[in-house]
Amino acid sequence: MSNASTQTCLAPLLAWYASLSPDTVGQVSHWYHPDARFRDPFNTVKGHAAIEAIFTHMFHTTVNPRFEISNQLASGQQAFVTWRFLFELKGKAYQIEGGSHLFFGEDGRVIDHRDYWDAAEELFEKLPIVGAPIRWLRRQFKLPSTD
Repeated sequence: MSNASTQTCLAPLLAWYASLSPDTVGQVSHWYHPDARFRDPFNTVKGHAAIEAIFTHMFHTTVNPRFEISNQLASGQQAFVTWRFLFELKGKAYQIEGGSHLFFGEDGRVIDHRDYWDAAEELFEKLPIVGAPIRWLRRQFKLPSTD
């Protein structure tokens, strides 16, 4: 698969992500190879049913989840995409910034998807009870100001 064909596969996939809804989650098999692997800070799964379950769970546990695609790079059979994931949880708005490394199979569908984002900074640190110890730990390891 060439850069041009990877880009051709990437654009509609990202449009699907940007408009993902409970009604379109069932289209996973159109975008992902049957043996595709998906990994994020909380999950490592393989196959259509498992990948679809992650997105279905997202819609069941958060309010108004959506992805905003920021940047994308494609080279050979792979691409890297940066994004913002916005959602509400228990009446509070959250935003997670991250990136996805995607490998495309010969059929143009994703064969490997790995999400990269800092769960401590982007999520745990913002939670009332868990956040304080994480913020304290972060301060302990931060380089002191040299001003």
